[in-house]
Amino acid sequence: MRKAVVVYSGGMDSSTLLAYVASQVFEVYAISFNYGQRHKKELQYAKKFAKLFTNLVEHKIIDISVINELIQGSSLTTPGIDVPDGHYAFETMKSTVVPNRNAIMLSLACGYAVSLGANCLFVGVHSGDHFIYPDCRPEFIETIDKAFRLGNQGFANEDLRIVAPFMYSTKADIVKLGKQLSIDYSKTWSCYKGGNIHCGRCGTCFERREACILAGVSDPTKYKDNRSLDVIQKEMEKK
Repeated sequence: MRKAVVVYSGGMDSSTLLAYVASQVFEVYAISFNYGQRHKKELQYAKKFAKLFTNLVEHKIIDISVINELIQGSSLTTPGIDVPDGHYAFETMKSTVVPNRNAIMLSLACGYAVSLGANCLFVGVHSGDHFIYPDCRPEFIETIDKAFRLGNQGFANEDLRIVAPFMYSTKADIVKLGKQLSIDYSKTWSCYKGGNIHCGRCGTCFERREACILAGVSDPTKYKDNRSLDVIQKEMEKK
């Protein structure tokens, strides 16, 4: 059977990706990373969600939190910087960029894929990420895929590729697929603030809520601030 490695955070997009890959003809190996992120609660959700799939051969949570001191300056990795509220289109969302995060994770995941003789390395980036995150854009994924194949020539499975099936999909498209796959999104975690429940106000909460609305799918997530997105956004625009 063909093997696939899935970079898996425990969030809405990567959980949909994991369910999608698990529905294909693959042995699935999921890998999650603790890089010292403020919202490491996502890893608890990842561990529980991964157990739902019978053809998931292994789920590893790798502690690379030692790199946290090298990737400061992001609100996700630096305690003194607050996670901003508001839509991803806001300029303030740039503070959530973690330097070289996807390159670091993909490099480790690629090493894992090579050691397994895997055929595919899946990542859940989507079109909504392109505006803020340069390491989620098509040019980056295509370039790093080529670099990995060159760097592992003669050792990797000849058909090993980085596969980003949601690259040109919206988050609403992903939620629609999740509905088809019968995903219970209450078992996933998005909020960057990492509280007891989703805050309802940060960029990922905004995006999560908006995607469910646009997809016409009921959102089972409990939010601390459950007012409408319009009300919250207008309130922030006044500040």
